[in-house]
Amino acid sequence: MRVLVIGSGGREHALAWKIAASPLLTRLYAAPGNPGIGRDAELVKLDIADHAAVAAFCKDNAIDLVVVGPEGPLVAGIADDLRGEGIRVFGPSKRAARLEGSKGFTKDLCAKYDIPTAAYGRFADLASAKAYVEKVGAPIVIKADGLAAGKGVTIAMTLDEALAALDACFDGAFGAAGAEVVVEEFLTGEEASFFCLCDGTTALPFGTAQDHKRVGDGDVGPNTGGMGAYSPAPVMTSEMVERTMREIIEPTMRGMAELGAPFAGVLFAGLMITDQGPKLIEYNTRFGDPECQVLMMRLKDDLLVLLNAAVDGQLAHTSIRWRDEAALTVVMAARGYPGTPEKGSVIRGLEEAASDGAEIFHAGTAINGGALVANGGRVLNVTATGATVGEAQQRAYAALDRIDWPQGFCRRDIGWQAVAREKAGA
Repeated sequence: MRVLVIGSGGREHALAWKIAASPLLTRLYAAPGNPGIGRDAELVKLDIADHAAVAAFCKDNAIDLVVVGPEGPLVAGIADDLRGEGIRVFGPSKRAARLEGSKGFTKDLCAKYDIPTAAYGRFADLASAKAYVEKVGAPIVIKADGLAAGKGVTIAMTLDEALAALDACFDGAFGAAGAEVVVEEFLTGEEASFFCLCDGTTALPFGTAQDHKRVGDGDVGPNTGGMGAYSPAPVMTSEMVERTMREIIEPTMRGMAELGAPFAGVLFAGLMITDQGPKLIEYNTRFGDPECQVLMMRLKDDLLVLLNAAVDGQLAHTSIRWRDEAALTVVMAARGYPGTPEKGSVIRGLEEAASDGAEIFHAGTAINGGALVANGGRVLNVTATGATVGEAQQRAYAALDRIDWPQGFCRRDIGWQAVAREKAGA
């Protein structure tokens, strides 16, 4: 098969790395990719927002499958436009991608199909939103309705924080994404990421993980796109997985089909595991970043076979096998992130860092004058496996500490909840 991966981040590097191992693969392309992805795929200078140009490349190069990594192109309808040209695509339609593209759409779907989630209100004007917040009080969660690169959510512990977050949304801090807001009840519990491969009819569980959204150790500071993750998530017991499928995933699949937008691709449920059971925080319609990195490290089966089954509507006849090991990834970010990151600093030592079996997935890198440099906020994903989360954590940080990049920073406590559980059970 000839495959094109769309995207340029750590998630796409992990996907390319896994697809490159498939015996089915003849040739792998990535657009636009990054220097790390370039080790596994041929990089293509394509404007992925120009769907006609992407379709032309696919036809000229006899592409058998397009794998769309990021949410932006999906919400913009790239899957529909490519399928309209007869090109096979792994990723949901524009209408199905509304599950991520509009938080309000998802909340209304939950209300209609009795999917457990936080109580909420939707607002298109500042005065109404403030009145609701003042009535409900804090703590409370403020979300920009649209795509905001993982930064449009404020968990406000005080009323002043909540009102300031509303001001930021309606003042344009998140562009068009903040033109409408969703205000949610604050949920208490432990967060988890749950993934399913979907073909429009069948949803097949595809692993669990736990992300670390806050920028600082101890889960403090502003939300980011994710500072690290590990898999599997111990809080997602077999009972919790079964309840999540029954109470959240299956009604969502039925509801989307009834709306004429059957979901095919990756359905990523961000969950809060509460005393009452799993509740949906939000949906994403693609692999998580950095959760994808740990899932790919643990996946035993050929990813390309699984993606083809999803595209061809064959998931009901498919199973997925996982390695017994845990996997953990630590994000190295550029100084200034999640605000304005400093770009251009030189990164050295990646070969030494990977010498003991760690994988270094590139997220925001470039080549400048022959040197590898930082070219984004989240720059590297240092990933390792181990018999336990604690062992994977030790190996990941040992690899990370071999990297020579003074301008980078990371959290030092990725996996802390799982490691605490392991120590308590020792």
